[in-house]
Amino acid sequence: MNESGRRGPNNSGNRDGGGHGNRGPRGESIRNAQGRERNRGPQRGFSTNAPSQRTRRADPARLVAFEVLRAVASEDAYANLVLPSRIRHHHLDKRDAGFATELSYGALRGQGMYDAVLAECVDRPLAQLDPAVLDALRLGAHQLLAMRVPAHAALDQTVGLARAVIGAGPSSLINAVLRKVTAKTLPEWLDHLLENETDETRIASVRHAHPEWIVRALRQSLVMHGRPASEITELLEADNAAPVVNLVALPGIGNLDEALESGATPGELVIDSALSSGGDLGRMSSIREGTTRVQDVGSQLVARAVAGVDLGQSAKDGEKWLDLCAGPGGKAALLAALAHQEGATLLANEPAEHRAKLVSQALSAVPADAWTVRVGDGRDVGKEQPETFDRVLVDVPCSGLGALRRRPESRWRRTPKDLADLGPLQRELLNSAIDAVKPGGVVAYVTCSPHPAETTAVVSDVLRKRDDLEQIDSGAALDAVSLSGNLGAGHGLTAQLWPHVHQTDAMFLALIRKKP
Repeated sequence: MNESGRRGPNNSGNRDGGGHGNRGPRGESIRNAQGRERNRGPQRGFSTNAPSQRTRRADPARLVAFEVLRAVASEDAYANLVLPSRIRHHHLDKRDAGFATELSYGALRGQGMYDAVLAECVDRPLAQLDPAVLDALRLGAHQLLAMRVPAHAALDQTVGLARAVIGAGPSSLINAVLRKVTAKTLPEWLDHLLENETDETRIASVRHAHPEWIVRALRQSLVMHGRPASEITELLEADNAAPVVNLVALPGIGNLDEALESGATPGELVIDSALSSGGDLGRMSSIREGTTRVQDVGSQLVARAVAGVDLGQSAKDGEKWLDLCAGPGGKAALLAALAHQEGATLLANEPAEHRAKLVSQALSAVPADAWTVRVGDGRDVGKEQPETFDRVLVDVPCSGLGALRRRPESRWRRTPKDLADLGPLQRELLNSAIDAVKPGGVVAYVTCSPHPAETTAVVSDVLRKRDDLEQIDSGAALDAVSLSGNLGAGHGLTAQLWPHVHQTDAMFLALIRKKP
């Protein structure tokens, strides 16, 4: 990757030695006879490379990762949305795209852990660093501590990236800090950071790069859903593992032939699913046409569960189904395809106009007579269309604590306040769904969070205030639509999927029937 003598686009005119030229602050030479610069810091040896040998360009894969981190930090963007567009923009091949993905996602997942290490290597609070410099340091730390990148390459390329897109002065700081990072391995750094720590939550937070409040929340969630608290380490490790891409072929419309020919393997949990190693899935015609979609297996299971509930009828012909919170349209597309097979129709509701367009695009592969899209507040549907639908899916807005492995930046954005803010909306949407369902019909309350405040507490609060409802065994419903027939997700009458147990997002499901 190294190419000596090439300048990055923003580096013209910058001196290799920063603002002092070839002299230190007291006038002494900072270069030896070969022209190599003396390193700053307590160990003032000379640099390995002469100025003409230093990388002055941004390696495209690392540049993509840097641009992703910058968009996440400065624009509040989502990495999974930014990354594909940057990969295409820089024309990365499959190998470089994989490197950029691991680097950006890994640095984002481990942000808290790497910041703790970097804080030991910087002579000022990290908050006082330029945000772009801090992002470059995080990328360098991830390469040095968690990737199979030789230390010299990680240092050279990160400094080269900094020279190209930030400047020569900051690149010297980055070089000095990352050299300090190389003094220890990651296990040694963690032992150093935690040598006097006795609090188990704090230890888990640092070792597994999760905020302390999320560690506590996930431990509580395990217990509330019938699993031992001791599984917390496995759960945190699963959050940090790179997730496998899950695919679904829309039933009766798509197939997995192209995906399987491209190296995907058949899914083991649900029909019409496959597991892909990734790559540029947009090259597959079935993906472009929307007949095969990227969708977590947990989402596939809960959608199939609500479609599969026996309502005591001989057929589903003529049924009306509702997806109350449909954006961006993944579950809606699967539900619409299932509805079309059964002679039913789906109304997909989404309050935001731009997301409603995404829902329409997602549904476009399904025959148009099987679905319609409504733009409006889901809380109004129950009043405007009372007792209209046979099946209602209400996948409420939530904290997303169950999808931390797929949304690496979200763990550092969320706060406990989000749970309190979302609670009233979740209850209102569930009540609207119940008002909209016919007597004898079923509502599926779904979250991508295992937190009791968003799952069992919401369901129990709503049930407690009404006498026309009864719960259906959700674990049995998931088993009925799974290939294994025994997921072990049920606890009581609700069900909870887990990344460390089922290799899915942590999807919660409660099926509620309105009494005839």
